[in-house]
Amino acid sequence: MEEEFRLRPVKYLAITPSSFYRRRSEDAMDSERKRRLEQRANILKALAHPSRLLIVEELAAGEKCVCELQAEIGADISTVSKHLAVMKRAGLVADEKRGLQVYYRLLSPCILNFFDCVESVVDARALEGACCSVSR
Repeated sequence: MEEEFRLRPVKYLAITPSSFYRRRSEDAMDSERKRRLEQRANILKALAHPSRLLIVEELAAGEKCVCELQAEIGADISTVSKHLAVMKRAGLVADEKRGLQVYYRLLSPCILNFFDCVESVVDARALEGACCSVSR
């Protein structure tokens, strides 16, 4: 028995130049958005330690040398230096060597506005907790 072969019609996906470029621009936008989100996450990670938050608060008043920050934090100088290195890599602080001392300053003091926002969340949670503990 001989089988008969027939060609079946096949539907092709048409990629027009405009749809091709539109998709490429969407990919570029997605990669740019992803890059910005990763940058934000890195900054937040650099702040994610109580000692680093204290450093930001101290530098809000003006530049300080590592020895002054070390006294405020109460940690050894190498630990404070490591915290400052993390913050410097994230672009939060800049340093300047003067003689044997290294002075640090905030690069973007507007980070303190973010701290105000965080404080409002802390306060709201405290009120929520007080409200719930009274009703129990």
